[in-house]
Amino acid sequence: MGRPRVIDRERLLDMAEDIARHEGVARLTLGALALAAGVSKGGVQAIFGTKDQLMDALFARWVGEYDSELTAKVGPTPSPLQALGAHIDLTRDIDEAEAHRAAGLLTVLLSTADQRQKSNDWYRSRLDLADLSTPQGRRARIAFLATEGAFFLRCFGLLKMAEPEWHDILDDIRRELLPEDSGKLTK
Repeated sequence: MGRPRVIDRERLLDMAEDIARHEGVARLTLGALALAAGVSKGGVQAIFGTKDQLMDALFARWVGEYDSELTAKVGPTPSPLQALGAHIDLTRDIDEAEAHRAAGLLTVLLSTADQRQKSNDWYRSRLDLADLSTPQGRRARIAFLATEGAFFLRCFGLLKMAEPEWHDILDDIRRELLPEDSGKLTK
């Protein structure tokens, strides 16, 4: 008797992102994922349950990866200014392959009201770091939104940017809108 086949959850998530990016969210079904992975639909269901739970897993993985990278950069309890500055830095360091991966995930996040709400909550938590009663907080909000705008243009291929241009843009945002000596953003 052969050893039971082990289904790699992370590989399935990678493939789900790829399907969403290249074929569209409508084509991202448990059956399509099973076919792409060469496993049974029941095997995919055993890991994720439903398509909504698959999308929840994609979002949870992204948040976990982001939180780990942020903590590695600024520690477990950064100030709001440190967290927003680190967000700009992490975005700057995304390469083209990671930008394509992000586009696949973002496509999934826009596909249902529930996923859009989770994305909205995440973005709101970032924006709420800035104390808008201070000039520094207002600059930080603009820096965050400018970073995300540039990121969306790049990751969806709406504006082609060579790496040097990409780095210059994010460096300018960090320097002009969120200077190191801008003080605290806390309320």
